[in-house]
Amino acid sequence: MREIDPKTTKRAKAFELWMRSPMPMVTMTKRYDITHLRRVARCHGVKLNMLMCYAIGRAASDFEEFYMLPVGDKLMQFDNLAINTIVRTTDGGINTCDIPFSKDIHKFAADYEQLTAQAARCDKELNLGDDFMVIGTSALTKCELDSVVNLYAGFYNNPFVVWGKYRKGLFRTTLPISFQFHHTQMDGPISTGFMNRLQEVFHKIAF
Repeated sequence: MREIDPKTTKRAKAFELWMRSPMPMVTMTKRYDITHLRRVARCHGVKLNMLMCYAIGRAASDFEEFYMLPVGDKLMQFDNLAINTIVRTTDGGINTCDIPFSKDIHKFAADYEQLTAQAARCDKELNLGDDFMVIGTSALTKCELDSVVNLYAGFYNNPFVVWGKYRKGLFRTTLPISFQFHHTQMDGPISTGFMNRLQEVFHKIAF
């Protein structure tokens, strides 16, 4: 992680407009077709949540804005992405776990299995540190949710992706997904571009 001058980036105007905003977070919701994703999970015996996390990282990696993040009053640049997931611990609690993103889905899957298993046994969060721009996720699969608006804490500016229980139809499985981001990090064209790219990844993912 290193500080960069916003004036040298495409985020210069957004930095001026939104860094002092009392509510700089934006939430968008889109219904996705995850029929293919569920089929891949079943055929290969892998977790759907792992595939969701991989797809989010794969889509985000195509946009340079995901490698920048407002931290405090500065704009920081990152070389790597990570996906944070919530893990149920062995004692019935929850823990958070960062998984480094790799475009190699088998490497990502191996890291996911190893790190989430470790997080389930730990009593503290597994964070990768400042070398990674982390995309938060939360899967609330006990309820069919249409949308989730996360709280704004003022110190956690990272993008955040949330979903609930998927909906099985006769021919398709759909899932509404909420995407929250700091307006300094990206504008509408980038955020909607990411959301459209995510659907493309869901359709084409292979394991």
